[in-house]
Amino acid sequence: MAHLEILQKAILGSHLTFDEGLTLYLKASTSELMFAANQVRNRLHPGTKVTWLIDRNVNYTNVCVSGCQFCNFYRGTNHKEAYITTIEQYKEKIDELFARGGEQLLFQGGMHPKLGLDFYTGLFRQLKDLYPTLKLHALGPPEVVHISQLEGITYRETLEQLIAAGLDSLPGAGAEILSDRVRGSISRNKCSVDQWLEVMRVAHKLGLTTSATMMFGHIETMEERIQHLLHVRGVQDEKPEGSTGFISFIPWPFQHEGTSLQKLHGITNSVSAEDYVRMIAISRLMLPNVSNIQASWLTVGKDTAQLCLHGGANDFGSIMIEENVVSVAGANYSFDENGIQRAIREAGFEPQLRNQQFQELQYP
Repeated sequence: MAHLEILQKAILGSHLTFDEGLTLYLKASTSELMFAANQVRNRLHPGTKVTWLIDRNVNYTNVCVSGCQFCNFYRGTNHKEAYITTIEQYKEKIDELFARGGEQLLFQGGMHPKLGLDFYTGLFRQLKDLYPTLKLHALGPPEVVHISQLEGITYRETLEQLIAAGLDSLPGAGAEILSDRVRGSISRNKCSVDQWLEVMRVAHKLGLTTSATMMFGHIETMEERIQHLLHVRGVQDEKPEGSTGFISFIPWPFQHEGTSLQKLHGITNSVSAEDYVRMIAISRLMLPNVSNIQASWLTVGKDTAQLCLHGGANDFGSIMIEENVVSVAGANYSFDENGIQRAIREAGFEPQLRNQQFQELQYP
């Protein structure tokens, strides 16, 4: 099938095959991809609103046994810089978050070898007792797999206890590229593709809203990028009726500064601005069952992210109060509440504050 026919099929909302997605990647021009993706975006989200979020990224620990070659945030258990965040530090951070009009913690950290399920459930309950309206967008499939293995229980049992303790939604962290070839090379100690997908299937059955991500531009192939999208779409197709499942998809380019991939293997971020816009557009076309596509301004900057709003993206993400992971690998862009709204308006859209469930909020 010619690429123009495939684009028309995507505009109408059909599921593209692997070969059709790869054909678009290889044959369609950037302007053709952007036009078609914008048509799909306008069908799913008519009007000019672009959503954004106020939340805070808090890292509960930087101790991690994963040893991912793209990460220079983690520390060993006995490292002098290793930490576990204290409740007083949480209170200070949450008070600032609430003062700025936010209500959610993006709660992530390392796969600590000594922190079991009781640590997380106890902490979640304590935070919810102190701040009853706080939303916890917390952990991710690798952490769920890690905790389940430490405790010798199922993913479902782990998630049920986390939900009972206050977990509100599950980020799509740790997806990187959903290829066991890639994962075996860059994140060998992290969960497999099947494990990542199964955690998300279970989460959807339990009614948890989740997101999905992709970190690309390192050792993966174009074919593996397309397969990643098909994995996400397939799990979304399986979600129970009434479950939101993946509420958003966020692709972002590998940040290389100081990572083992750069220092040991000479691998650097290979994603140009045009490459990123194409990835956003392809994501919109390949994922008709995932409502929201987010442009990662944090890793690509304002100008590229603004262009993505004309190529399929409808969400600008969070102002990201306190981001400590990709920033130490070279992502050094920043926005405050006024700046992110101004950037959306400059691109020709109307900024709309939202929460993690994509419910519209009034900006205070």
